[in-house]
Amino acid sequence: MLKNLMLSLATVSAAVLCPAALAQEFPNRPVRIIVPWPPSGNVDITARTVAPALAEALGQQVIVENRPGAGGTTGTAAVAKSPPDGYTLLLGSSGTVTNAPAVYKNIAYDPVKDLTAIGPIQSVPMVLTAAPKTPVTNFAEFVAYAKAKPGQVSIASAGNGSSNHLALELMMRQTGLKLIHIPYKGSGPAITDLLGSQVETMMDQMTASIGHIREGRIKALAVTSKLRSPSLPNVPTLAELGLAGYEASTFTGLFGPAGMPPAVVEKLHAALRKALGVEAVRARYHSMGVEIMDMTQAEFAAYVHTDFEKWRQVARDANIVVE
Repeated sequence: MLKNLMLSLATVSAAVLCPAALAQEFPNRPVRIIVPWPPSGNVDITARTVAPALAEALGQQVIVENRPGAGGTTGTAAVAKSPPDGYTLLLGSSGTVTNAPAVYKNIAYDPVKDLTAIGPIQSVPMVLTAAPKTPVTNFAEFVAYAKAKPGQVSIASAGNGSSNHLALELMMRQTGLKLIHIPYKGSGPAITDLLGSQVETMMDQMTASIGHIREGRIKALAVTSKLRSPSLPNVPTLAELGLAGYEASTFTGLFGPAGMPPAVVEKLHAALRKALGVEAVRARYHSMGVEIMDMTQAEFAAYVHTDFEKWRQVARDANIVVE
């Protein structure tokens, strides 16, 4: 009986100590970050910028692996189905974590139930721009121009169901404008046509458009962030132009599968915050026109949930469904 009691106590002690022991041991081998997009895009650059500093903070190698497909959902689903041990992570973005689940008819993961939000990295506002030959120079002129030609003024996005698409739908809903949405297969082809005035306006991430704006090749009418961007301080926000509460910035962050041990999540979150404090990392992100986000793990998880519900409602209202 005494022997059985001692065995029981040992079992209980092991269970109690398990999370702490796991946190001390983690990581004891390389950590992979899955980027669900091809190389050289914003999400890939974000991952490769922070990976060396994250490796230093964790004391273990961090490998960035591109696994593109199906609008970023293939790699995201793969992480959601991975063992929840902290060794397979996702460089997630609003496009794959909150936008795609809001618009795709069939998707293999739920962003709240199947993923663990570990911590945010950066936020990227979008910008409403006009082509060189579009006869507007500010948002008020754009509204007047579009109202004079209902259903005739074109606006480009990076694709059906993209964050850009959802942002312009929200803008149309709040202004009552009727625009012709022209979806492209990515920002690159859309910007090319905008530069040539084949399309009249565009909603896109600032990182893709800012160089053309600074060089005067396209006209910035408004930004979608809550506050003005330091990168374009003279361009007003849609909120200050009369669209009360409008905000449509995109984000990137570190995610893992659901069910990760809290101690491992805490260690990864702390390592990420340390990595984002490295001056070289901060300088690189700021040069891209993005803002580093600072939230606790719980705050980030709540932010992701709220963002998902927001865009799911926009998609329902606009009847946006991607097969």
